[in-house]
Amino acid sequence: MRVGVFTPLLSQLPLAAVLKKLKSLQIETIELGTGNYPGDAHCKLSMLEDGAALAEFKKILADHGATISALSCHGNALHPDKARAQRDAEVSRKTILLAEKLGISVVVDFSGCPGDSPHATAPNWVTCPWPPEYLKVLDWQWNEVVAPYWTQHAKFAADHGVKIAIEMHPGFVVYSPETMLRLRSIAGTSVGCNFDPSHLFWQSIDPIAALRVLEGAIFHVHAKDTQIYVANLPRTGVLDTKLYTEERGRAWIFRTCGYGHGAEWWSEFISTLRMFGYDNVLSIEHEDSLLSPEEGLTKAANFLNRIVIREQPAAAWWV
Repeated sequence: MRVGVFTPLLSQLPLAAVLKKLKSLQIETIELGTGNYPGDAHCKLSMLEDGAALAEFKKILADHGATISALSCHGNALHPDKARAQRDAEVSRKTILLAEKLGISVVVDFSGCPGDSPHATAPNWVTCPWPPEYLKVLDWQWNEVVAPYWTQHAKFAADHGVKIAIEMHPGFVVYSPETMLRLRSIAGTSVGCNFDPSHLFWQSIDPIAALRVLEGAIFHVHAKDTQIYVANLPRTGVLDTKLYTEERGRAWIFRTCGYGHGAEWWSEFISTLRMFGYDNVLSIEHEDSLLSPEEGLTKAANFLNRIVIREQPAAAWWV
């Protein structure tokens, strides 16, 4: 296991400066955005057609001894706005091609969310089975939009030797282990999970128990925490639509690792990941509205590095 960083939090810096900064925090593995929601500050898809830029990119990585855990293009290729959907899908397709060219095996994405009909203009995330119209919307979404797109897109990824790691995120059709496994049953084994525990905490899903449910389907892991504010839950519930910056009134907010759950929890999380077949990167994602990117990154890196070093398995005396 090793600690990495998802670099959009450092988008104001050039790639070489990012790598130098991360090395000072004992981190040499990065996850890079290529467009859509994460942006493309450090990894341009134009490198597919620009050999000189691609060579320079590889040289910067080599000069700093850095490796890439994944390329990430979180978007909504199922968006009811056809132009938006086509744009996001094209970014995802090109990201797969760039990953193949760079020898990177994982691309991180969202599942997407359609509208409620072919005439919709905005996504519609269904969260309850009644009134009965909602189940009709959900059936239409999965059967008419989700399945056709993901069957084809997963095959495209597999044909290029790339796995797609879907981040389970509320607001999209895949937001829980059950919906993750439903998509995987449709799209095949080239589709799996980018496991981010922060999105499960506030849904009252135990992330450690969820690791067991998703055995064999975890391709990548984000390191991000969530703090629950029990005092606000009776008023807001967990489906809280207030801005993340309205921290005092929310039922929960995203936090830097260690600020929602302590070292004991993260040690067990890492151990369970390893037990169920994942022994790769923990990619720090900073979305803590109470800490600056600089402070959040430093605290998360120091916190996780101590745990990862402590949790490394030693050789058994009987071997």
